[in-house]
Amino acid sequence: MTRVGILYGGRSGEHEVSLHSAASVVHRLDADRFGAVAIGITRDGEWFFQDSARVAREAADDGVLTITAAEANRVSVVPAKGLSVAGEKLGVDVVFPVLHGSFGEDGTVQGLLEIAGIPYVGAAVLGSALGMDKELAKRLWQQAGLPTVPFQTLRREQIVDGSDAIDQDRLEKAASRIARALELPWFVKPARAGSSVGVTRIQSPEQFPDAARAALEFDTKLLVEPQITGREIECSVMGTEEIVTFPPGEIKPRDGFYSYEAKYVDPEGAALFVPADLDDKTAADIRGVATAAYRAVDCEGFARIDFFLEGNSGELYLNEINTIPGFTSISMFPKLCEAGGLSYEDLLTRLISLALRRHGLRTALSYRWS
Repeated sequence: MTRVGILYGGRSGEHEVSLHSAASVVHRLDADRFGAVAIGITRDGEWFFQDSARVAREAADDGVLTITAAEANRVSVVPAKGLSVAGEKLGVDVVFPVLHGSFGEDGTVQGLLEIAGIPYVGAAVLGSALGMDKELAKRLWQQAGLPTVPFQTLRREQIVDGSDAIDQDRLEKAASRIARALELPWFVKPARAGSSVGVTRIQSPEQFPDAARAALEFDTKLLVEPQITGREIECSVMGTEEIVTFPPGEIKPRDGFYSYEAKYVDPEGAALFVPADLDDKTAADIRGVATAAYRAVDCEGFARIDFFLEGNSGELYLNEINTIPGFTSISMFPKLCEAGGLSYEDLLTRLISLALRRHGLRTALSYRWS
């Protein structure tokens, strides 16, 4: 039986989302093929092995996993040797990082697992880092000639004074610069965060300073984008050597903005349409652009790619890529895969197989020169 390390929790603002996603993954692993080894990461970033019986109870019927921080179960990462607990090797054949946002989806955990020599599900270090950085992903998409939502960026160091405090006058000047480049209203967001954390929709440049401060609580770089009025379309993508896409779906937020609350708190916050009501050509175009966008940022394993379909012109715009999207039973990624004929259980099996194959290919490479 393959032992699958389920990494969940983490230091990001999406800690709670991970607790829900991980419960769904544990609950739907093929019990005849896989055994779950749950490793909870606290908000402070400490790793602890979790009691398997308790995790199974919590995961039943898509519950929520908790994290017990018992010193005797502290997990250590040993370079080239995997994971250990209390000095004893923790038998894990592959790791599934069910982590969203910073310190989980951004390449940091992926790099640690590479050093430890453990196969892991999802994008590798570069693809994870590029997918997390909305600015860099968009620049690569633009370079590849893909239709991308216009944007402007602002770094914290551009707007601080001599005492390292954010300067109001510099913020106002930045707002004036951005206003010359982008039409209002704007979405102001951290450049490297997810799940709409720290995102504010504003109607005027005068609102920018407060929105910028909110975004800079979560990152040292922010992104500003104009509102694209139209439909929000999402496409699930999977694969490393061979890329597979699934029928696109549509999200209709109740208040016009797919906020954190609409995604995870308010059950009436948005309506999901799987698959989306699209003509064959538009659906095919979306899947084609999704494949190209996935390749452009060197993604592997799986991702959900989000689009806008502009209401008046029908123009398609890439919005962002999520390299570890939500994995609850009601999350868009697994629902789109199911619409394409791949069940949640089979999806997990496929992702684990992809991880093991990539690890085998990489370990067969030569890293010495003589």
